[in-house]
Amino acid sequence: MSEKENLVRFGISMPQSLIEQFDRLITMQGYDNRSEAIRDLARKALLTSSSMQPNEIVAGTIVMVYDHEIRDLPITLMELQHDYHHAIISTMHIHLNHQQCLEILVVRGEVQKLRELQQRIQVLKGVGYAELSVTHVDEHGSGHSHDHGHSHSHPHS
Repeated sequence: MSEKENLVRFGISMPQSLIEQFDRLITMQGYDNRSEAIRDLARKALLTSSSMQPNEIVAGTIVMVYDHEIRDLPITLMELQHDYHHAIISTMHIHLNHQQCLEILVVRGEVQKLRELQQRIQVLKGVGYAELSVTHVDEHGSGHSHDHGHSHSHPHS
């Protein structure tokens, strides 16, 4: 929130037990007051992929946990990632135990395409969890340069 933005007061009615639980939660999370916590909840709700326009450009992650012992699942996941190579910036693969893998896909593109990828992963047999988390991307830039003094041009074989 910008310092110049005006704050608007409004009232919220909640059952006593819900507000008590909420107060305990925000205290544990370190909030000084309910207003800060409510603002963060509103921001988070606005960043859910389902609340965005389908063609909005976003960046984020798809986090998945799957059973690598399920026949052909790792190959199917790799082929699916190749189908969406234009949207996947980076991946990280972690072996949680002998059977389970955690994979994180860093993605960027139209929210509708990223949702489609997440849903195609989620329905595969052996995938226990697949969650898309996104944030807005300013396509016009903020004047911040991404040139950090090194070249990204290098030969590929």
